[in-house]
Amino acid sequence: MSTIPHRRLGKTDLEVPILSYGASSLGQEFRMIRLEEAFESVRVALDTGLDFIDTSPFYGRGMSEVLLGIILRDVPRSSYTLCSKLGRYDLEKFDFSAKRVIESVDVSLHRLGTDHLDIVLCHDIEFVPKEIILNETLPTLQKIKEQGKVRYLGISGYPQKIFHNICSEFPLDCVLNYNQYTLQNRRFLDETIPMLIEKGVGVMNAGPFSARLLTNAPLPEWLKEPEEVKAVARKAAKHCEQKGVDIAQLALQFSCVHPDISTTIAGSANPKNVRKWGEWLQKPLDEELLAEVTEIFQPVMNLGHQEGLPENN
Repeated sequence: MSTIPHRRLGKTDLEVPILSYGASSLGQEFRMIRLEEAFESVRVALDTGLDFIDTSPFYGRGMSEVLLGIILRDVPRSSYTLCSKLGRYDLEKFDFSAKRVIESVDVSLHRLGTDHLDIVLCHDIEFVPKEIILNETLPTLQKIKEQGKVRYLGISGYPQKIFHNICSEFPLDCVLNYNQYTLQNRRFLDETIPMLIEKGVGVMNAGPFSARLLTNAPLPEWLKEPEEVKAVARKAAKHCEQKGVDIAQLALQFSCVHPDISTTIAGSANPKNVRKWGEWLQKPLDEELLAEVTEIFQPVMNLGHQEGLPENN
């Protein structure tokens, strides 16, 4: 029995959990993992009700999709919703051409051991001119959708501008933004979500912990946020600790509570983390602590970084 509430994703017929499982960690994107903990993490996610799984060929350069295909082999396909991506295949390798789109969907289907993907997203489109996405990638995906290999189409990325650029010219089913509906950054809500709701586009949010910024874990060297943001985040984490709360709990609850956001995606290859997230969502959000942390973040609220081509930011 699912313990996680579900919401409808835009105009689709998908009911998705307010918290979903992100499988980037299965690709060893952040650390070496053991097969046992990878398998257990996915099992715990499904048992907890995180029955939407998000992956990409980019995660582990195929490893995430391959492991998921093995892990999900004996799980009824109707019991989970599956999202993968295309277009980004390495840190600096992007290919959104029609030929690669067709090939990428077929490869993902094979790796994942399924005959259809519920959602396919064009991955980090801010790194290429929007004309490629509009004139080649999405029209090709639309044909694949008509063949039944893909049910719904969307885009993912960081800058808010990309969602306005594409949604104004192509009828998307859903979009995924990351690290910008958090305790520290609310640009997704301030600048984009109202437009998406008006158009009936499903809203997906990833990165409630903002790449560990909103946790007590050591900050990774690759974290791109400005130093002043990191300093304030440490201050906020300390304040939460003094109140007896892990800032990660507050961050997760905050990102999942907004009714206009169908699902928030968080990833881990540690089953203890996944189990803990489910427990946190059963607890009420501490509105007083949220107000205090929001006040702490005010000097750096919505500060982020550039990502991709300058014209897409």
